[in-house]
Amino acid sequence: MRIVSLLPSATEIVCSLGLEDQLVGVTHECDYPDAVRTLPKVTNTLIPTDAPSGEIDALVRERLKTNRALYSLDFPTVERLAPDLIVTQTLCDVCAVAEAEVAAATCRLPGRPRVVNLEPTTLDGVLAIVRTVGEAAGVAERADEVVRGLRDRIAAVAARSASVARPRVLLLEWLDPPFSCGHWSPELVALAGGDEVIGRPGERSRTLTWAEAAAARPEVIVVACCGFSVARTMVDVSAAAARPEWAALPAVQSGRVYVVDGSAYFSRPGPRLVDALEVLAHALHPAVHPLPPKLPAARRVANE
Repeated sequence: MRIVSLLPSATEIVCSLGLEDQLVGVTHECDYPDAVRTLPKVTNTLIPTDAPSGEIDALVRERLKTNRALYSLDFPTVERLAPDLIVTQTLCDVCAVAEAEVAAATCRLPGRPRVVNLEPTTLDGVLAIVRTVGEAAGVAERADEVVRGLRDRIAAVAARSASVARPRVLLLEWLDPPFSCGHWSPELVALAGGDEVIGRPGERSRTLTWAEAAAARPEVIVVACCGFSVARTMVDVSAAAARPEWAALPAVQSGRVYVVDGSAYFSRPGPRLVDALEVLAHALHPAVHPLPPKLPAARRVANE
């Protein structure tokens, strides 16, 4: 089978199922595992990732308001790759090629490849799409094994969290302007032993004011900027720290602000969400949750 992935999490799912050798095309953002970096790229983006976050936010809002796509499909490359299976998503208009463009392209491709749309909004939903991809690719039993392994890791974290004192946690997905977390992230906070003070499981993230963040009285702040590395996120943390509201946040006063790699772990609805859970759990309760080997610890932001 020849598989084209139109989002990074789908690429990670395909590879977790042992189908890396059947993956023939990926997005310009697919970077894990390392081997996929050399595969043909089938998407482009209008989002200038090197721009300030406020400008990126303004561009995204304007494009969505006019229903203009943020990502585009490189149809000649897709046509040349002749996929049997295309894996995409309909969950987030910011994160992938528009569903209508994928449908139109599929109609023009010889053999009419199967298209699998993924739209998980919860952690269980993410585990379910691993099975969905496995079934579409003919490796359902392998998918079941992968899901069992992920569930075992989740259960281990939940068991250790059962008796901890739960701090008030604010997980932010963007800083300029601030966005609450959404979808699966509030579940990760709960499993890790915290109480998310604004985000709700299964719901979309939303824009906040700093006054609203302060009113929530978070004892811990975790910054997981969507699509950003730790280094890129630290740029925005420095800007946020210059705001007068920042110093009044309880988490800032107690030195419990952490930065994590949103791009690699928290933003992608795939197997590495369980890595995200383990990183988060270690940050909240390091004496209870050991950090698994090869996973990066959350970066603690020093008070200036």
